[in-house]
Amino acid sequence: MRKAVGVLLFLLLGTVLIYSSSDVSSLKVRDVPYDGGGKLVVSWNITAEEEVGNIKIFQKINGEDWKLYKSTNKLVDKMKDNSVNHKNSYKYKIEVYDKEGNLLFTKESKTITPGVAFYNVGKTAVLVSLLIIGGLIYYFISAARRGQKLKIRRIPALDSLDEAVGRATEMGKPVLFVPGILDVKNPQTIAGVLVLSEVAYKTANFGTDLNVPVSKPIVLSTANDTVKEAYMRAGRPDQFNDDMVHYVTNDQFGYVSHIDGYMVREKPAAVFMLGAFYAESLILAETGHSIGAIQVAGTAMPSQIPFFITTCDYVLIGEELYAASAYLSRKPDILGALKGQDYAKLLIMIAIIVGAIMTIIFPEFHFAEIFTDIG
Repeated sequence: MRKAVGVLLFLLLGTVLIYSSSDVSSLKVRDVPYDGGGKLVVSWNITAEEEVGNIKIFQKINGEDWKLYKSTNKLVDKMKDNSVNHKNSYKYKIEVYDKEGNLLFTKESKTITPGVAFYNVGKTAVLVSLLIIGGLIYYFISAARRGQKLKIRRIPALDSLDEAVGRATEMGKPVLFVPGILDVKNPQTIAGVLVLSEVAYKTANFGTDLNVPVSKPIVLSTANDTVKEAYMRAGRPDQFNDDMVHYVTNDQFGYVSHIDGYMVREKPAAVFMLGAFYAESLILAETGHSIGAIQVAGTAMPSQIPFFITTCDYVLIGEELYAASAYLSRKPDILGALKGQDYAKLLIMIAIIVGAIMTIIFPEFHFAEIFTDIG
């Protein structure tokens, strides 16, 4: 009896040893800490008596069917799944095959849901950038308020305002201002309206007629208040009338046709086109050129800048349009903000250049992942 029991225990122990030696593999899934709930790390360690030919990794989302996620032949490895969402639960499975394609065994992980951290370490670079940019802007605004002179390079297109309005006054002809075709939610339109304030201030002082056709109802209200405030600032509120700023149409080419007809009939001596423009830019600029008007244009639309450069006398190129309000008003807060942004851009360019050089010198070290690749 004892002999029979001993043989039975020996067989059971042998079976356990054979099973454990043929499969001591592991599959682990963990959440990446301090992220936005969009990353999981899947690691595996495959140990088998037979020679492994292929390993397939499957993913299951919210208890749905298994979907093949990745195939590999690495017995020990890990991967970062950046496709997950914190609103879903995930489960992973590996299938191990031999050289002939026969299934050796499978392993399944526990179900896991990605967690959302209060502070996302992957956004550290954004936080640092905001602090640096905000600090620079605050410093230069404070400096401007203390009376420190902040140098801004000369912009000929803005220096020409007096020339353009003065020429219209001498010729007894009106000034035309076109603030683009987009709504006030576009920053180019806002920048154009800020320049309109200075143009209206000069026409009020010179006693020159001003015409501002607009294509959006909200721009009508904004531009009307801007011109009215400029005339009051110049001490000429009696010269202002509501017909200076008028709504034409929301249609792109209907709006352009109206302005072209006005230019041909009235022949304004100065034409300002500052804002967002599309295909109508060349149509307007060609018509203004044909009547001999001084034209000052500005836009941040890269595709339209060449048309303005070839047909207009002065052009605000790209960000010069946004800097116009600081250049003209010389207000400390606006000047300081502009100067701070310029220095922030300089630091960004230096960081890009240094990063590119370091990446070339040390290609195995990924500098771009210093603040973003966690876990």
